[in-house]
Amino acid sequence: MSKDPANLLPLNAMHEEHGSKMVPFAGYSMPLQYSLGILGEHLHTRCKAGLFDVSHMGQAWIHGDRAAAFLETIVPGDIQGLREGQSRYSFLMNGLGGITDDLIVTNWGDKLGIVVNASRKDIDFSTIADALAGEATLEVLEEHSLLALQGPYASRVLELLGCTEANRMPFMSSAISAVGNIPVGLSRCGYTGEDGYELSIPNRSVATVAESIIASDAVKLAGLGARDTLRLEAGLCLYGKDLDEHTSPIEAGLGWTIPKHRRELGDFLGSERVLKDILLGPPIKRVGIFPSGRSPAREGTEIYTEGGDLVGKVTSGGYGPSVGQSIAMGYVSSEHSDEGTDILLSIRGKMVEGKVTKIPFHPHHYYL
Repeated sequence: MSKDPANLLPLNAMHEEHGSKMVPFAGYSMPLQYSLGILGEHLHTRCKAGLFDVSHMGQAWIHGDRAAAFLETIVPGDIQGLREGQSRYSFLMNGLGGITDDLIVTNWGDKLGIVVNASRKDIDFSTIADALAGEATLEVLEEHSLLALQGPYASRVLELLGCTEANRMPFMSSAISAVGNIPVGLSRCGYTGEDGYELSIPNRSVATVAESIIASDAVKLAGLGARDTLRLEAGLCLYGKDLDEHTSPIEAGLGWTIPKHRRELGDFLGSERVLKDILLGPPIKRVGIFPSGRSPAREGTEIYTEGGDLVGKVTSGGYGPSVGQSIAMGYVSSEHSDEGTDILLSIRGKMVEGKVTKIPFHPHHYYL
C-alpha cells in the first residue's frame, strides 16, 4: 500500500512504534496485529481489555428537526423513538430489500450521530444525503478518529482516566465525556461481544487519549485480526461477508432490529421483501456451524446435505480461540437451518462433517 497520507490513520506513527504489522484494509493502512499476536490480543481482550483503532469507520452528524423522520425512509429501525443519549443498531436499505450497510445511530440531543463501515461510507453518505431531501443536513466528521476499548476492564480503565459516568452507562447509550481535559463522545457498544466503549475524538487529540489508555497494565493494543476472531465468536456480522446488498435483515436473523410499528407501517425502502420474509419465512437463513476436526471452513466453503445436495455457503469462518475449535457462519436453505442438522463442508477438495449450531458461539457480556 502507498504511503499517501490519505491512506494513513492519525495514529499510524503510534501503530508502527508499537510494532504493528500493517495491512491494506478498506482503502487504509491498518494494524493487523502487534507483538502479542492475534491469539494473545484476542484472549487479553476477553479477560482484560483491548484497544482497537477503528478510525477508518465513517462518522457523521445529521442536523435538522426532521432528521430522524427522513432517515426512517431508508432505515427500518425506530430512529424517531430514540431517547437523548440512546444508540441503535440498524441498516441502510435498498429498493430490493437488501442491506446497503449496517450502522449505529445515536440521538445526541441537538443532532443525530451515525457510524458506518469504512468500505461503504462514500455510498452511505451519498444515499443518506439524498434521503434527507434538503430538509436536514449531513456533516461528515473528517477530523474525528474512533477508538474502541473492549473487555471487562474497560469501564474501570476509563473511570480512572476521568470518565466518571462510564460505569453508569447502560449498553447502547452515549454521553459527552472527557479523558483528562480532552472531550470525547463516549458510547457503550462495540464489536467483540464484550462490555466496552467507542470513543470519538478529534484527530489532534487522539494520540494523547490512546497513549493514556494503553498506559494501563490492563490494556493491550489489538488489531484487525483479533477484531475479526472476537466478532465471529460473538456471532456478529461483517458487511461484505455476512451482509451485502442482496441480503435481507430477516435472512440474516436480524429481524429483532425492526420494531412492530415499523413493520405495520412498512414505510421504509425495500419493505415489501422484508415484510414478505417475515410473513412467509425467508428462503435462506444465517446459521452457526461447527466443522469437525481442525480444518477451518473459510469464506466461500460450500455446504452440502449428507445426501450431496448443495444448500449453502460459508460467509465467515476460522478458529475461535475462546471456543477452542473451528467455527463458521453461513447461509443455508431454511429447511436445513435447524440446530443440530448434520451437514458436509467442502474444504480443500474433501468433504468434512459439520453441524448447524446456535449463534453466538461465545456468550455476550454486554452491560445491561
